[in-house]
Amino acid sequence: MSNGLTKAREQALIAAAAGGDRDASGALISAHQASVYAYIVRLCGKPDLAEDVVQEAFVRVLTNLDRFDVRFRFSTWLFTIARRVMLNILEKRKPVSDSDRMGELSARAGGSRLEAEEVETRVVYRDVVQRALMALTLDQREVIVLFHQHEWPIWLIAEQMSMPEGTVKSHLHRGRVKLREALEREPQVPGSRAALAREAWAT
Repeated sequence: MSNGLTKAREQALIAAAAGGDRDASGALISAHQASVYAYIVRLCGKPDLAEDVVQEAFVRVLTNLDRFDVRFRFSTWLFTIARRVMLNILEKRKPVSDSDRMGELSARAGGSRLEAEEVETRVVYRDVVQRALMALTLDQREVIVLFHQHEWPIWLIAEQMSMPEGTVKSHLHRGRVKLREALEREPQVPGSRAALAREAWAT
């Protein structure tokens, strides 16, 4: 998914941020924060953990910008750091329940009852897909998320995950099969399966 920055603009922001420009640092965070959060929350299934990971990842990124090689993609470097942070935190942290999340999100809708119901439905969809994703291996989950949610090509996923393209394709195929099987085991959800598919990768 596009972050709205051209490569030249992004490189200029990186150079300025590395030199201590706070506005440039803020612009980099704004451009990438949503995509990093969406990536991590799908991998770990915990919104509160994903928020902590994103914060820590950007701290590490901004303090190590001088090590970034501009010949490569900034997003792949950022995602790699975020993934490492997530794995480190998971090793130290016990699971945290987020059973009240649906109610909290519904309350945020404010407004009409219809708006609240729409928010609850989207949350149900995301939770259904997230439970199905968690039935996959981490590699399968990551390939599925990068390919479908972030629209990365196979070659870039292979580069990101340090594995042959054939292995990525295998993870993608097996992950899709397991994801479909997991979704079929889910109880009936509001709306149609087509609606579920449309909402599957909503951030």
